[in-house]
Amino acid sequence: MIDPWYPAVLILVVLICLCFIRLILGPTAADRLVAVDTVNTLTIASMVILGLIYKEVIFIDVAIVYALLSFVSNLYIAKYLGGEL
Repeated sequence: MIDPWYPAVLILVVLICLCFIRLILGPTAADRLVAVDTVNTLTIASMVILGLIYKEVIFIDVAIVYALLSFVSNLYIAKYLGGEL
């Protein structure tokens, strides 16, 4: 029997692919930054759901570390784009 969470992960992967399109085609750097932030958020959600499916805590731990690194890198890039660095 297939787990009902697999379609959710599949939908998140499709959304990540759509965000990659925005990342490539984005006319401004701010659009690209938002696309990267969205990809990071969807990746974190996918890791949490996979941790739920496989009943492994390591997915949750990796998602937390990835979220912290993503947040710090987005702050740095936003400051750079804002001209404060």
